[in-house]
This record gives sequence, C-alpha cells and structure tokens, in this order.
Amino acid sequence: MSAGSRIIAMGHYQPARIVTNDALASTIDTNDAWIKDRVGIAERRIAETESVADMATYAAEKALADSGLSAADIDMVAVATCSSADRCPNVATRVAARLGITAPAAFDLNTACSGFSYALGTADHAIRAGAARNALVIGAEKLSDLTDWTDRTTAVLFGDGAGAAVVTGVADGEQAGIGPVLWGSTPDKGDALRIEGWRPYIQQEGQTVFRWATTALAPFALEACAKAGVDPSELAAFVPHQANTRIIDGIVKRLGLSPDAVVAKDLVESGNTSAASIPLALSKLLERGEVPSGAPVLLFGFGGGLTYAGQVVRVP
Repeated sequence: MSAGSRIIAMGHYQPARIVTNDALASTIDTNDAWIKDRVGIAERRIAETESVADMATYAAEKALADSGLSAADIDMVAVATCSSADRCPNVATRVAARLGITAPAAFDLNTACSGFSYALGTADHAIRAGAARNALVIGAEKLSDLTDWTDRTTAVLFGDGAGAAVVTGVADGEQAGIGPVLWGSTPDKGDALRIEGWRPYIQQEGQTVFRWATTALAPFALEACAKAGVDPSELAAFVPHQANTRIIDGIVKRLGLSPDAVVAKDLVESGNTSAASIPLALSKLLERGEVPSGAPVLLFGFGGGLTYAGQVVRVP
C-alpha cells in the first residue's frame, strides 16, 4: 500500500519527418492560413519506419534513464494508444521486452485522446492499492497509418509521437504528486469520432466534437482541480489534449488561470497526437524548464468515445 504516487521523470519521442501545411496543400485542397486559423497547426511529425511500439519504447527509455530507476525496478507498464496495428502481443509487453523489464503487469488502454490521463489514474490506483511499486505510463500513437491523406478535413490534423512518465509511490506523510483522477464519458456521442473496421480511416464529425469540447469540458477540468484541492489560480501550467487551439482557448477562458500560467500548445509543431499529446507536451515543457519542479499542473484529455479524464500533478 502507498499513500499515493508521483511522476519522477518524463521522456518523449517524435519521428524525424516534418510535414508542413504547405506540403499538405500541394496534395489536397487546403492552405497554411486556413489550417492555422481553424485548428492552429503549422506542422506535424510523421513516422516512416517506426511503429507505435518503437516510439513508445524510445520515449520510455528516455524517461527511465532520467528517473534513476532501472528496468528491474519497474513492475507495471501501461500504454495508452488507439492506433497500434497489432492486436496481440500488446504494445506494453513489447516495450517491456525491449527495455528488459521482467514480469511486469503490462496492458494497453484505449480511450483515444484521453488515454494518458486514464492510464496515469490507473497506475496511481494500482500503486495506492499495493498492486505495483513503480510504473511506466506511456501515450503513443501512429495516427498517420489511420489518416485518409485525401480527406482535407482530417488529413491536416494528425501526427505521430510518444510521451512517457515514470510513476512511483510516495512515503507515508509525503505529499502525493498525482491528484485524484476525474474521468468519464459521453457515450451517446461516441460515434462522432470513429476508427472502425479492419482497414480503418479516422472519421470525425468535427462540429459535434467541437461543440462538445467547448461547452461540456471546462466544468470537468475545474472538478479535477477541486478533487485535488488546488485552485485553478494556483496552477503553474495547463496541459490539455492537443486537438485544436480554439478548443484549448475556450477551456482556458473558463478556468480562471493565473496570467503567469503556461498553456501548452504543442499541437502547433506536432499536430494532434491523440493519447501521446499530453505526455509529449508536458515532457517538452519540462525539458525547456518552463515549469518549476514540484509545481502543480492540470492535465486534461478528451476525445474519441467521447471520453475525458484529468488530474492535477506535481511535476518532477
């Protein structure tokens, strides 16, 4: 049993190939100004040879190296993804095998774009219950495999990448670094974003998702803060799912953040990377030193399902 858990290290990985808006405009009816105005994306990274498991492994390897722990210390590997081409073995066991982690609890979790917060909440619960000591929590996606590059409404949105966190238990009397998860879904709108069938493309009812995200989500983000006992004005940063700058701005307006709070907008250079977007954006903020160690940060994911999840974490 543990009094709680905390993130002790982060890592991320992105493929080398950059696809700009102008490059997309050479193959489909779109342009840079339209994409930036509608969603805020300037470019995205596309994997050419890397699989979801490859990218998950590279991100996890960096996080583990930075954590001070070894592969022998890890007893849980959780991977949030909705884009792995392989159904079995799962991504988590492949990551474990490549990193030399023996006999971990290893599972993939699919709640699409909210997946990292779901996986982080699950790892926190396992550590609190005594079912795990140290966990690797990873969000990894290769959405380029699922993108119809002839569809101007979706081809401009998505990118590939991975982010990872090492999570460990805290001692009695020590402040927990991961607040209670607020999670849920709106299943009656679940068909608004789909990846269906054996050779699927991402299909999205954009206006339905946009209206839901801009009207329904801010109260849930506020509830996640309340569950952690943190006022939004105390947050050092807000790291939402990187879907659309207009959605992010709409949520921010209703949160009451401090003017000094950092709002992650990694989608400008990475696009929408679904379950990878939150750990990818957070890892970059920490790498650049934009958020001080121990500061409270609100993570909030939302997307396919339609699902949502968030928690306040204190960053390493």
